[in-house]
Amino acid sequence: MIVSYPDAELRDAVGEVAGTEPVVWDGRSEPDPGIEVCVPDYRSLRTFRRLGELPRLRVVQTQLAGYDGQLELLPEGVTLCNASGVHDDATAEHAVGLLLAVLRRVPEAVRGHGSWQDLRVGMRSLADSHVLVLGYGSIGRALGHRLLAHGARVTAVATRARDDDLVGPVHPVEELPALLPAQHAVVVLLPLDDATHGFVGTELLAALPDGAVVVNVARGGVVDTEAVIAEAGRLRFALDVTDPEPLPDGHPLWDAPGVLITPHVAGGTTAMLPRMSALVREQFERLVAGHPLRNVIAGPG
Repeated sequence: MIVSYPDAELRDAVGEVAGTEPVVWDGRSEPDPGIEVCVPDYRSLRTFRRLGELPRLRVVQTQLAGYDGQLELLPEGVTLCNASGVHDDATAEHAVGLLLAVLRRVPEAVRGHGSWQDLRVGMRSLADSHVLVLGYGSIGRALGHRLLAHGARVTAVATRARDDDLVGPVHPVEELPALLPAQHAVVVLLPLDDATHGFVGTELLAALPDGAVVVNVARGGVVDTEAVIAEAGRLRFALDVTDPEPLPDGHPLWDAPGVLITPHVAGGTTAMLPRMSALVREQFERLVAGHPLRNVIAGPG
């Protein structure tokens, strides 16, 4: 079974897997037509656009938790698996880091570097703060652990109501409007699809109290950029993802008051390679043994 890696680093980290023949294909060169399993590049859809050139392709194992833009490019009959679980810890860490930076006024301190300032006015602790996790899945749970360790009071919202042994009741999305006025912060973890595009928009943001913080470590399209610009100053924002992305130089979001932006780096840490290589190795071993794959998003499984 010929399996393709986007680079030699991931290939070497996975190591030899009995029953597989590894090749490196990053979507730029001509592919080996015998490829049956493809691991595309981490960020780009370049490889996805060329999957139709692989006549024997059976499985695509992505390195992302999200899969927006991928299903449309997936050939018929091919199984798509995502990287659920790989980025949970790193993304949750980044969300906490962004939240702490804003609450503790780190951006103001950086901009004022060179003169001593009293930034204690409006300085909020994460301890005792009410934080709503919007999109409580595996990353949301990882985030919940970290927020609770800081003494925050966590409210979880997901598609449907359920009980959770970590945060207690998970509220259905229908209850969101009633929950928002009591929150000091909202962390957005929604997947991007037709139902969630622009979900965090004018109406949702207007329901938050003055000074609340909105952190987005999901996808840029989930948050309405124009609504952010309109509310910037009354609310504070920490965005690891934006719409558009990359955010062009000179875009008004860069200069909007109270907006902290990082360039989509939440998942790209030293934690990624060992976790990703472990998942890929397990998936290849499952295929060779004829066992069901993990994290199947689409296709025959």
